[in-house]
Amino acid sequence: MSGEEKTKAYAWARALCHYAGEDEAFLERFFGMLTASEGVSKEFLYYLEHENFLCEYKVEGYSLVDIMVWQMDHFKAQLDRDRTQMKSNGDKMLLEAFHTMLLMERDPQYYVNLMQTETGTDYVGKYN
Repeated sequence: MSGEEKTKAYAWARALCHYAGEDEAFLERFFGMLTASEGVSKEFLYYLEHENFLCEYKVEGYSLVDIMVWQMDHFKAQLDRDRTQMKSNGDKMLLEAFHTMLLMERDPQYYVNLMQTETGTDYVGKYN
């Protein structure tokens, strides 16, 4: 990231963390991971500028949209558990998608396994 891109990315990461209810310590960890990842940084900057996903970078074949879809399945399950405060926090879901992709870079098999086995529903074999 260039200096200007880094400044823009940090300001946006700070705003996302604020709206998502994350603290300064999370912001610093997240931004450190973000700047260390060329692929996720590019996706983050693209989303910042275009308000859309680039989906060029993938970890084990999974893009940010794939991660968002998986998270949405879990989001629906959380609503079933009456965690309705999640309903209006799109910033949190977006931040979690970027964060999950950064974590997935470090331990891809763990997240691939979760995405293939945790459906967020209460019945086995949803994807079979």
